[in-house]
Parts: sequence; C-alpha cells; structure tokens
Amino acid sequence: MKKIVTIQDISCYGKCSLTVALPIISAMGIETSVIPTAVLSTHTGGFTGYTFRDLTDDIMPVSEHWKSLGLEFDAVYTGYLGSVKQVELMSDFFDMFRTEKNYIIVDPVMGDKGVLYAGFGNDFISGMKKLCGKADIILPNMTETSFMLDIPYAQAEAENGNEDFIKSCLVKLTDLGCDTAVITGVQKNGTHQGAVAYQKSTDTFASSFRNHINAYVHGTGDVFSSAFSGAVAKGASLQKSLDIAVNFTADCIEATLPIPENYMNGVYFEKCIKNLAEISENI
Repeated sequence: MKKIVTIQDISCYGKCSLTVALPIISAMGIETSVIPTAVLSTHTGGFTGYTFRDLTDDIMPVSEHWKSLGLEFDAVYTGYLGSVKQVELMSDFFDMFRTEKNYIIVDPVMGDKGVLYAGFGNDFISGMKKLCGKADIILPNMTETSFMLDIPYAQAEAENGNEDFIKSCLVKLTDLGCDTAVITGVQKNGTHQGAVAYQKSTDTFASSFRNHINAYVHGTGDVFSSAFSGAVAKGASLQKSLDIAVNFTADCIEATLPIPENYMNGVYFEKCIKNLAEISENI
C-alpha cells in the first residue's frame, strides 16, 4: 500500500483541508498520515467567531518522532500553512523525509479571486516561493500564480484562457525550482475550466478540462489537490493525475448544485467518492 503524509489545518466543521484530504486520499487506497497545523472550530470562508488553536509547536516533535521510527512516504503533500514559521518548518520537513523515490507536492494556498487570505503578506509570498522551489510539483490557482510571479491579478484574469500566457506562467513557475507546475482554474474557450501543467524535465505540457460550472463552492481547490496528490502517489502519469483530479472535482461540484445552501460548507464529495475509489483501483 502506498503511503502519503498531508500537512495542513483541520476545521472541525466545514469541508476543506484535512477533512477533505484524509477521506479522499484514503478512499484512493492510500495509507494517509497527517500533521495538523492548526485546529479551527469552522473554516474561515464565510464563518465568523471561529476558534483557532495554533499547532506550530507540535510540528517538529511529531516529525522528529517519525524520523526516529524510520518512516518513509511515497508522497508529501502540504496544503494551507498559517504562518511564515510553518512554511519554514515545511522546508525542514522536506529535508528530513525526501527520498529518491517520493514526490514533494505543494499546494501554495495563499488566496483566491485576487486577494490574499487574512494574515498573509509579502513575507509569506516570499517564503512560499522558496518552499515551492524545493517541491517536485506545485499546484497554484490563478491568484497564487499572479502573486508568485509578480503579475497583476487583473492581467492574469484577463489573460486566463490565453494558451500562450498560461504556458509562459507555467514555465516561469518551474523556474522557482520545482520540476512540475500545475495551474488550476484555467479557462478554455469561455465554456470549459480545468488545469494545465508543465513538466520541465521532459519539456512537455498537459491539460484537462470539463464544462464550466457557474457556481462558487468552498473547498474545491483542496478536493483537486487531494485527488491529484493521491493519483501521483499511486504512480499515475501527469496526464492521468490531471484527468482524475479535474473530473472528480467537477463531479463533486455538480453533485452540490441542487443544494445551494451547502455551497459555503463545501462540495458534496461524499456522493462521488465511491467512483473515485473504483477509478483508483486501476491506477
């Protein structure tokens, strides 16, 4: 059985981060270990008055205990990191657990719709760029791409759908140091949405699209990154990993459309997870 560790926060209510990553990756037939970076009563995407417990001080003791046990993972996947300190700790974690055979995957969660998440500034962007440079694969959305490449978000949005622009951004993202960059939320022909990737070592591009769904549902980025990371950990090709993640994310959004009161809570991935498990058996 393949093994993956995912490192991100856990919201006790609301489907995102670890409450999405753990069930999705486990359903793909992968032994999933976790390091929670924080515990929140709810996610922060619309809820107010939530509680927050920072677990930064627990990250290295857990890591060092694992290292003493000789644990190894087929993939390391980081999601939301709440501070520059946590980003720095992930750099140390990569050094501790990188092998010649595993994948380091970073979802540089920083913002959406052209705005950084609360508490993040230029120091966080700088730290995340360095962390992405130590990854094998990074998974930014258009907002995160614009911040890491110092491109005005208005320009990035205006050029979203321009194939040459997207490819140029991908090549520049790999110049940070990673081998493969994947940009999510890419438009195509005004009717489709998906993800486009570039692998520097082979100088090849890959893409996957589905019909655009005109609805904003919380947590879709975490769903994509979790399914993609699971596929990569199981040895799927870049193209197949994209197809699995794009199709599963779109299926989850479509399953959520009839219940708009749940949009803020997160996608109805539970309804689609059986199909993902069946597809994963053939990887």
